[in-house]
Amino acid sequence: MTGGLKDREADEDFLSPFIRKQGNIFKPNNKEMENDSLNGKTMEDVHTKEIDLVNRDPKRINDDVVRVDFEDVIAEPPGTYSFDGVWKASFTTFTVTKYWCYRLLTALVGLPLALIWGVFFAILSFLHIWAVVPCVKSFLIEMHCVSRVYSICVHTFFDPLFEAVGKCCSSIRISTTKEV
Repeated sequence: MTGGLKDREADEDFLSPFIRKQGNIFKPNNKEMENDSLNGKTMEDVHTKEIDLVNRDPKRINDDVVRVDFEDVIAEPPGTYSFDGVWKASFTTFTVTKYWCYRLLTALVGLPLALIWGVFFAILSFLHIWAVVPCVKSFLIEMHCVSRVYSICVHTFFDPLFEAVGKCCSSIRISTTKEV
């Protein structure tokens, strides 16, 4: 009987990464949010998600990158063939060299570049969230006030003026004739 209670308490202490016994970690005293999260609305932690080692470009962002194979670089026209053994060895040398050079370059340069790009996109995200969006929102709020004042001025002063000038000029008729 006590063993069952301890198991139940352990389950309640840690229900998921974002749900605790007290409720959601974002709103600790919100029991309703805890129940909603348990019904399928649990948030995913993007830092611990599994990566696909087979399909490494699922969003197809590198479709426009040049994919160079042996046949795209080296081709022998009919009548000028090398020995079959040389052709096979050339293919193997090209393919293996390209494969291992890419792997070595990614091992040596890929990790530092991943660090640099991670820092760059973190700074970019930070600036966008904490500087750009608030500035744009502030600008739009201020421009709304200015646009209302501008609209009132135009409707008060310029609409009657342009309407009067339009009525004055409405009786003007222009005719053109072509003389030969």
